[in-house]
Amino acid sequence: MAQPAAAHGGDNPYGLLAALQQGGAIAYATFFILVIMSASSWYVLFVKLFEQQKIINQGKRARTSFWQSANLREGASKLEKNSAYRQIVDDGILALEQHDKLTDPIDQHDWMLNSLSRSQGAIASRLSTGLALLATVGSTAPFVGLFGTVVGIYRALVKIGAAGQASIDAVAGPVGEALIMTAIGLVVAVPAVLAYNWLQRRNKAIIEELARFANDLHGYMMSGGAVRPSVTTRPAAATAAAGATKAGSTATGSATGTTTPGLKKV
Repeated sequence: MAQPAAAHGGDNPYGLLAALQQGGAIAYATFFILVIMSASSWYVLFVKLFEQQKIINQGKRARTSFWQSANLREGASKLEKNSAYRQIVDDGILALEQHDKLTDPIDQHDWMLNSLSRSQGAIASRLSTGLALLATVGSTAPFVGLFGTVVGIYRALVKIGAAGQASIDAVAGPVGEALIMTAIGLVVAVPAVLAYNWLQRRNKAIIEELARFANDLHGYMMSGGAVRPSVTTRPAAATAAAGATKAGSTATGSATGTTTPGLKKV
């Protein structure tokens, strides 16, 4: 008779469902809180990964199209609307136009640098949105599980006191409930912490790439188009061999004052 009962997972007196039933409302509440925390952390992870990858792809397209445009406005039109790189270019153009309207004398270099820095800060702030939730889940989920553990241990002690002796049958259920809550808390917390650290590293790399783009844009604007980033002159890996065969013609072009086409003034 014991074998049929064991064949049904719902009849297992030491399973998760049995532990929740024995724990009552407190066990159910603790379990569902942990489930919500886990679901929210996974949601943030996938949303942020999608957002980060989108900006990374925008950066690749910006390097291949923006700096080869005739002027800044044409280059901006080639960037996706509402993209991070488009925001930096638009803010730079706006700051350059507004500098002449200032009533107090402010150095153009400082004015442009501050404007581009504010633009980068706004993008960095958007990138960090949601990471606080991962940090919160990673730091609090073990304690939520620990709360369920404490309740389970308390129930075990109450059963021992009521029975007058510490038998396995009396404490197996509450202790099992306590251990399950501890395990669930760790299962929720560990992925959240790993996701937080991973997304932070990716954010740092993205922000550094945006800073390089903003610095190149700042140098171009301040030089009136004379200074361009090396990406406009550095040959691609796929055309390196072809460029080597044309070294003679390249040297001739340099001697006659030929320059690489790039962005011009706004």
